[in-house]
Amino acid sequence: MAEPVLSIDKHDGIATFTLNRPQALNALSRELRAALVAAFDALRADAETGVVILTGAGRAFTAGLDLKELGSTGFGAGATEAAVAEGDVIQAMARCAQPIIGAINGFAVTGGFEIALACDVLVCSTEARFADTHARVGVMPGWGLSQRLSRAIGIHRAKELSLTGNYLTARQAYEWGIVNRVVEPDELLPTCRALARDMLSCDPVLVRAYKRVIDDGFAVSFGDGLRLETEASRAHARTLTADAIAARRTGVQARGRQQSS
Repeated sequence: MAEPVLSIDKHDGIATFTLNRPQALNALSRELRAALVAAFDALRADAETGVVILTGAGRAFTAGLDLKELGSTGFGAGATEAAVAEGDVIQAMARCAQPIIGAINGFAVTGGFEIALACDVLVCSTEARFADTHARVGVMPGWGLSQRLSRAIGIHRAKELSLTGNYLTARQAYEWGIVNRVVEPDELLPTCRALARDMLSCDPVLVRAYKRVIDDGFAVSFGDGLRLETEASRAHARTLTADAIAARRTGVQARGRQQSS
């Protein structure tokens, strides 16, 4: 029996999604894209999972869309309609209420770069490499890379990457503000799991609501973002009780003492 193109492991509130086409550098075939959409959408009914870790098997995170497959199907109207019917990976990630930690183990190229940037937190191995090769392939980005990258690193650096197709090392990605941390390969998943446990130790309802406010605010002007935060804050405040606040205060104080010792 063939191995699944997407491996899913759930343990202690953490779901680890592993892109599992290492022989093809985890290229995003139609089957893998559909599996990712289904996996992320299934989390909406999963009360046990609080954080997702997304990574790849082998030496790539993902090399992007499967160009070999597209060489047969093309980007014609029929192929585009089929892709829409299957669902959009980036939109499925955006619908995911749980924080997504990207564990970038290797190459994250073009569509893979877009998926990496759609994660909430990025930790990468020293072996990671990033590139936007849309201009080299001759395909216009459709998963947000032209907009997310410039907002992450500035318009001039984004143009340098996107208009040359050059690769960015893990260290450069950290220095340019694309990733949160760079760690040795054998520390990648342990580091991501530690971050996931930190997130799980917070109020789960607030974590999901806070993620949504950050994402919604990032997509609008600063003034509109502040109004979104005010509305969300007032709505959440109406649900709080004095006892709940007192209990959380005790927990915060205990954690502060632990981390400062």
